[in-house]
Amino acid sequence: MQNFKIHVIDVANSSQNYIWLIEDRNNNTVVIDPTESACVVDYCATHQLQIKQIWFTHWHKDHTGGVSGLLEVYQVPVYGPIYEQQKIPMITHALSDGDYFKFADLSIEVIYTPGHTLGHICYYISAIESAFVGDTLFALGCGRVFEGTHQQMFNSLQRLSALPISTKIYCAHEYTLSNAKFALTIEPHNLLLQQRAEHIENLRLLNQVTLPSTLSIELETNPFLRVESVNEFSHIRTLKDQF
Repeated sequence: MQNFKIHVIDVANSSQNYIWLIEDRNNNTVVIDPTESACVVDYCATHQLQIKQIWFTHWHKDHTGGVSGLLEVYQVPVYGPIYEQQKIPMITHALSDGDYFKFADLSIEVIYTPGHTLGHICYYISAIESAFVGDTLFALGCGRVFEGTHQQMFNSLQRLSALPISTKIYCAHEYTLSNAKFALTIEPHNLLLQQRAEHIENLRLLNQVTLPSTLSIELETNPFLRVESVNEFSHIRTLKDQF
């Protein structure tokens, strides 16, 4: 759909968070995983955007820290995972796996992806071929398994990898360069990965955003999507934790 535009705000914090926004033709906007509020309010004022919804993927502070400040300015519904409602009490619309809801003309599908946290969800929008995946899937990587199990994270990544390969992947951190360096230790002879790593390094030298990725390139180069078993996943996730 040509009627929607996706914006990114680089929070420029130590965790390299990105806040994603979806804008419709009327300048109405969704804010996804607002790390903090001031940069979002300033960005929306500069670009004449009106926040209409806030979405969370999970409860971690670097994804929810800005909501209180935003709600002081914008009285809007807040969407987030039902299993983390106690940790995110500002949620007004608690979401479960397979739920659908609307923003403007878009239908948003909720995909439950436990692993990084026990309640983590992702948002898939087929009409704009986009998935907002929080900290489950990264460009060339995946999130740390903090609360769930390796089996849960493996299953969650398998679900995301089954989306259409044209899907654009919007994750919440600029970890791509470090992920590329690790991926090369797993598949040093992967020519496409070598080329991608060089391109990413050039982008970061220019301080440019490496996202979104696409599922097609992730399936060719992301070691966490290329494993065939949970044991293989567990092995490389443990290696990455120590990398």
